[in-house]
Amino acid sequence: MQGKLTAAAILPVDHERATLVGRVWLPGRGCPAPVLVRGGVLHDLGAIAPTVSQLLELESPLAALAVAWERPPIASLAEVLANTDPATRDASRPWLLAPCDLQALKASGVTFVASMLERVIEEQARGDAARAESVRAAVVAVVGKDLARIRPGSPEAAHLKEVLISQGVWSQYLEVGIGPDAEIFTKSQPMSAVGCGVEVGIHPDSVWNNPEPEIVLAVNSRGAVVGAALGNDVNLRDFEGRSALLLGKAKDNNASCAIGPFIRLFDTGFGLDDVRGCDVLLAIEGPDGYRLSGSSSMCRISRDPLDLVGQAIGANHRYPDGLMLFLGTMFAPTADRLQPGQGFTHVVGDVVTVHTPGLGALVNRVNRADRCEPWTFGIGALLSRLAAR
Repeated sequence: MQGKLTAAAILPVDHERATLVGRVWLPGRGCPAPVLVRGGVLHDLGAIAPTVSQLLELESPLAALAVAWERPPIASLAEVLANTDPATRDASRPWLLAPCDLQALKASGVTFVASMLERVIEEQARGDAARAESVRAAVVAVVGKDLARIRPGSPEAAHLKEVLISQGVWSQYLEVGIGPDAEIFTKSQPMSAVGCGVEVGIHPDSVWNNPEPEIVLAVNSRGAVVGAALGNDVNLRDFEGRSALLLGKAKDNNASCAIGPFIRLFDTGFGLDDVRGCDVLLAIEGPDGYRLSGSSSMCRISRDPLDLVGQAIGANHRYPDGLMLFLGTMFAPTADRLQPGQGFTHVVGDVVTVHTPGLGALVNRVNRADRCEPWTFGIGALLSRLAAR
């Protein structure tokens, strides 16, 4: 993984004109600090806002950051990246963190037809990967693959629901995939996300799991989308397939939520329309030489990002510190890896890269959740350190 953690590899292709906000751990202060990435150097934003959440709550974060590059440099991005992996980290020097902090970590599910069908298959297979291929053929034979033409919540979608119920193949995943209400769930807890260059965690009891490469929107408490990052919504297919009531256990484990490498603030050079047109690329490289790649084209999402934001925050859902919203993925790998008919699953040591030119690359290595670096620095610790300063 270390060879992939260069500044050139993780930065957006147009990083020289991008406004990139991140977080680093500062050993001298014993707490994290928001930073601006400019010219390969990380500049301390603590005097402007003590947290990224508070920075994004400003009336105009871009205006506040216009002269932030004049703030004292912390270190070069290359130095901080080289010190980020816990296995080789020098605890006396800064390292990179996830670019969000106090925001709620929310996710949208079943927003692409391909992943919607895979969720139906998981449900029908009851979490048994060995049954997935036969179930997939049976489900597609009835449902078909051309659900992308159906607008969620439309009269046409309601009619299709009636037809599928009559044929005995209606599913809770089809309900949120083509019904009026999107699936919005809590992915993880504020402060628990891991960033680029560290391990992501798979529950040790899971034998069927996969990465979910996604775009993550940074949304302030007023519901305004102010930027975007990359995310890996690590997923346990066997747990969720056994019961949707196990969603929390399938989604929220130590190091199971990766966001990074930075939040790119929206400006005249990059905005929501760029997100709508992104292709999110995924590459998996196994310790055994295994290789897999795939992509999610945001133009094929079934619900517009602003619709998802509107269903996540509003009069019925308040988030005073803002939220980070995963937009969902169409990537659901089905190619066999370990045994015929079982499809894809991770092995410990896989290196996962999520990439799109405008947001850079998020790189993580897979390990068991109980062997990943434990999450110990939460909101209480942050408040104590900031108060002491």
